[in-house]
Amino acid sequence: MRLDLPTAMLSVLLLGSACIVEAPGGASAEERRAVTVQEIPGLSVRNGANLGGKVELTAATVEPGRISPGSRAQVTLYFKVLQPLEEDYHVFVHVEDVGGRMERMNMDHPPANGRLPTSQWKPGEVVKDEFSIYLPADASPKALNIWLGMWDPKTDSRLPLTNPDKIRNDGRNRILLAQVPVAQ
Repeated sequence: MRLDLPTAMLSVLLLGSACIVEAPGGASAEERRAVTVQEIPGLSVRNGANLGGKVELTAATVEPGRISPGSRAQVTLYFKVLQPLEEDYHVFVHVEDVGGRMERMNMDHPPANGRLPTSQWKPGEVVKDEFSIYLPADASPKALNIWLGMWDPKTDSRLPLTNPDKIRNDGRNRILLAQVPVAQ
């Protein structure tokens, strides 16, 4: 059986994670290719959150779409660079039980596995950021909310959401990316 995947989807599937590499002199062409994409995969959920007029969260995927206690879900974000960023922002991620019975999980991290700091992002690029969410085996929420945004760890300030009327958010520059059901 032959499976023909669109070139863009195949290239996204073939991009693997690598160790974190510091790039004091700038990212190499190979590092840049590893964390940028030409097209967003067709199965992604579109978003459109504009952060400070600098970055747009264009799409995201959460796989699987339902998580079981003791398992992981893979989250992939796609950021389109609109304007140069002077600072090296991190992606903040808050995973919360919709019922409020579980302590919040923080998964803050430098985007693109630290391989391409935001101060090196170029307008027009789409930068892929991947991370996983682990739900402890003893957890029993009905669903998880995934909140996120970008923040400067030096100043502890968030990039403001410039289109809050179009994006699900909490009014504190946190975007509600998804509500993931938990298998019981």
